[in-house]
Amino acid sequence: MFVDSSEFNRIVEKYTDVVFRSALTFCKNMSDAEDITQNTFIKLLKSEVDFESDDHIRKWLIRVVANESKSLWRSFWQRKVLSFNDLDYEPEYIDSEKSEIFVEVMKLPKKYSSVLHLYYYEGYKCNEIASVLGISESNVQTRLMRARIMLKDKLGEAWI
Repeated sequence: MFVDSSEFNRIVEKYTDVVFRSALTFCKNMSDAEDITQNTFIKLLKSEVDFESDDHIRKWLIRVVANESKSLWRSFWQRKVLSFNDLDYEPEYIDSEKSEIFVEVMKLPKKYSSVLHLYYYEGYKCNEIASVLGISESNVQTRLMRARIMLKDKLGEAWI
């Protein structure tokens, strides 16, 4: 074990919700999100990274979630399963007024819902999202623009 147990426990307590919400946004399935969350913290436990700050830890965890989600998407099983209907969980940060927006965001293709989640819910900037997802900053901006257009078409002007 490379991270001491008290520091590991502190990180898990502080970031479990962020990691789980991110995983849920990426994979749109509660069971897969739980698996990704667990795998992310196992990777943390085994990591040899010297973290500079809590922000560095948070970014590292989100990057691991993105990579774990990509690995899951590449699997044969995941490509053959429709998972949004399995969603029976509404994250704590969603109140009743925003639940319609959340449902519509979750219905978007993964490449759009993931950038919306990272931008609006996690507060990442476009360049940070690009780094996390391994795509260009202009691609992030394009995805955000397209996702907003899709939501505007579904929800009307009121959501903006």
